[in-house]
Amino acid sequence: MKILYLLFAVFLLIFQATSGSADPLFTDTVECRSQGNFCRAGACPPTFAATGSCHGGLLKCCSK
Repeated sequence: MKILYLLFAVFLLIFQATSGSADPLFTDTVECRSQGNFCRAGACPPTFAATGSCHGGLLKCCSK
């Protein structure tokens, strides 16, 4: 029974270390955000224009 506590602690440490990355995986997303723009799934807001794509072409890059 004591080994279960040890396994739980090991799994907790493993999953905590690999919780995810804040870096985007797509180069078009990095390019859009580096220009001060943002990505959006639908149409851009009324005062913004779609200037490219994000997330591998699934989203639109919106800029002022």
